[in-house]
Amino acid sequence: MRGAGVAVVIVVLAAGGAGWALYANLDGNITPDRAAAAELARYERERPASLVRGAQNILVIGSDSRSGDGNGRYGRDSGTQRSDTTILLHLAAGRRSATAVSLPRDLMVDVPGCARPDGSRTEPMFAMFNSAFQMGGSACTVRTVERLTNIRIDHYVVVDFHGFKDMVDAVDGVQVCLAKPIRDKAAKLRLPAGRVTLDGEQALGYVRARKSLGDGSDTDRMDRQQRFLGALVHKVRSNGVLLNPVKLYPVLDAATSSLTTDPGLASLRGLYELVRRVRDIPTEQVQFLTAPRESYVYDANRDQLVEPEAERLFKRLRTDAPIEVTRAAERHSATKSGNSAQNTGDDYSEYKADNAYGGLYKSGKADGKHPAGVAGDASPAPTFRGNTAAEDPCK
Repeated sequence: MRGAGVAVVIVVLAAGGAGWALYANLDGNITPDRAAAAELARYERERPASLVRGAQNILVIGSDSRSGDGNGRYGRDSGTQRSDTTILLHLAAGRRSATAVSLPRDLMVDVPGCARPDGSRTEPMFAMFNSAFQMGGSACTVRTVERLTNIRIDHYVVVDFHGFKDMVDAVDGVQVCLAKPIRDKAAKLRLPAGRVTLDGEQALGYVRARKSLGDGSDTDRMDRQQRFLGALVHKVRSNGVLLNPVKLYPVLDAATSSLTTDPGLASLRGLYELVRRVRDIPTEQVQFLTAPRESYVYDANRDQLVEPEAERLFKRLRTDAPIEVTRAAERHSATKSGNSAQNTGDDYSEYKADNAYGGLYKSGKADGKHPAGVAGDASPAPTFRGNTAAEDPCK
């Protein structure tokens, strides 16, 4: 369900403050995850501290559960859930911007020992990132992300297929731009070229499709999901949904019905208190990007972070420092295409030239070892490849 989860959360946040008092009965739609909250409390001493008052970091986990009406068509339910997408959503203090960072599911990371649903515990291991959710649910995923980024996760949200489809239908579909027709049997998708308005079922297939679209890589799919999310936010913000209770209610009903959250967010009041000024963020400041990544050195079918670019991004989020995104530089040969491209991440000149992993840094002071803008934090706002909610998907 890559990309579906954060769509639900961003739409809920974009609607913050718009007539909440009329929707008190939606409170019961949101499921609190008290077991995960208790597990996180157990490890409070090892968790990072919050560094900037007013900034918030929300981990959005898209579950690939096949439960629910019509979701069985997307595959067999194995009885366990995996995080088919995970996005770190950073809300800046003062709500001047919102930045959504995709964390690749195939990223190789240190997963801590975690509690299983049956009460047993796993051993710490080095494994694919999405195995954290499969083994230990939300709490294990939060702890894994905090170890990876050293960013305090203030809230977490789990979303499934069904609410995403209903939400897209509730806004009367979302427009995308297709360079050529799509015929994807696995995603149950048949679409013509050009501007196309996707309904909920088509949208889910579109953000999940892989082999028939682009270069077949996970990176290409994450880029497509981010463009779709931007188009969805733009649709909600531009067609009168926020100011029309008749239109807003079904959107919020669909969104909240698919949410499982930490207890602090498990109510409309909790969401409102968190994001009451989010709806005032300009769409050009609602940003989407992917953590700088490359093929894992020991397995081309897995990912690893590109350093120091990834740490620079995480540091900017930790300290609530500004970043910018642009689509100006396209991926080059170092992108994981068909899981085969390799790059050590040490050739900074090549990195700066082709922007292969998502980092395209503005001018800064060179230190004799790295090109200007890469070393240290000389640039006030490093620029990463991504998109914003203000962009036209057909341009």
